[in-house]
Amino acid sequence: MTTSEISHLVAEAGHAARRAAPRLAAAPDDAVTAALDGIRARLTAASGPVLDANAADVAALDPAFPDAMRDRLRLDEGRLAAMAQQIEILSATPFPDPVVATRELPGGLRMQERRRPVGVIGANYEARPNVTVDVASQLLKSRNAGVLRTGGAALRSAEALVDHVIAPALAAAGLPEDAVQLVRSPDREGARALVSMPALIPLVIIRGSGPTTRELGTHAAAHGVRTMAHADGGGVMYVDQAADLGTASRLVREGLDRLGVCNRLNLLLVHTAVWDDALAVARAAADDAGVTLALPPHDHALGLEWALQEGDEAHVTVAPVGSYAEAAATANAETSGLAATIVTEDAAAADGFIADYAGTGAFWNATTRLLDGFKLLAAPETGINVDHVPGPRGPVTFRDLYLRQFVVTPAGA
Repeated sequence: MTTSEISHLVAEAGHAARRAAPRLAAAPDDAVTAALDGIRARLTAASGPVLDANAADVAALDPAFPDAMRDRLRLDEGRLAAMAQQIEILSATPFPDPVVATRELPGGLRMQERRRPVGVIGANYEARPNVTVDVASQLLKSRNAGVLRTGGAALRSAEALVDHVIAPALAAAGLPEDAVQLVRSPDREGARALVSMPALIPLVIIRGSGPTTRELGTHAAAHGVRTMAHADGGGVMYVDQAADLGTASRLVREGLDRLGVCNRLNLLLVHTAVWDDALAVARAAADDAGVTLALPPHDHALGLEWALQEGDEAHVTVAPVGSYAEAAATANAETSGLAATIVTEDAAAADGFIADYAGTGAFWNATTRLLDGFKLLAAPETGINVDHVPGPRGPVTFRDLYLRQFVVTPAGA
């Protein structure tokens, strides 16, 4: 397809979502809940066409496609059941009160701070089929229509999920099935088109690799489109001199259960006083996971995110530090600020590390894999925001997809 044809395709999706947005915004709670329940049920009832489409996506991959990325693409009955369980929990989660706060003003007036949907939100994300359901469900729960674009490798899976799960669930609940649109082109130009239409799609969630996300963010800014970017990741673990090495071993294993995700163990910092013993424990745990420890001296940046290194995901960078303060400073300076954990039995060291670390998630004797919308907030996430500015930070869920509106009326009205 030409650039013009792709732009037209995205615009058509934007127009359809915008037409559906008012009905979705005005939908009663029980209709939204019914649609979510329908998605949950269809994830298993319609598993046949979804798994067939996913098998076709996997079969079409280049043989050189990295195993970690292949794993992110693959669906099976177990993963569909896990997705359905998350939707079930989301469906039962209370809706936020549309009125945030009320205040009496001079002159017999009353101010209300209210939540209202954005209208239409776009989302550009990596080739992970589960994200199609995660984002669509968050948009639905917040009563926002959406235009979704996934990586080309997962397009068949996304089409099956929209056509056999999401759209039928919306229609059965009496909601407009056009409320969730999919850009049905694998061409990457679709991403640039998605962040170029402020009148149709004023806000776009961007997920993926750091360079790609930053390029799309720059393109969006030039076209007046706001973005919520979820790009760089990489979890940090600091093994303190007072660490229980059994706990350290467990957390290394937990941090490496999946290699293609942003909150996995990426940088291991070890106190010099326990370097030899901790390194032996970490190496054994990493070997079990099929992961290589990249030891000093390094020819790469300490914060290099291995999950994004196609073909080299199975690595963890290891470096020595002399204190919890140095570990926190290293995590702040060298990494994205996604998440860091301290392994220690010393409460003062844990408190100091957490106070010094400026990142999104700080943990003590717990894996950074917990930095996840479902695990922390009982809701699937649209992504994890690591921005150092006010606004949604950490796992972004439906609770963050609203605009503030201030309404002033006579106090007695």
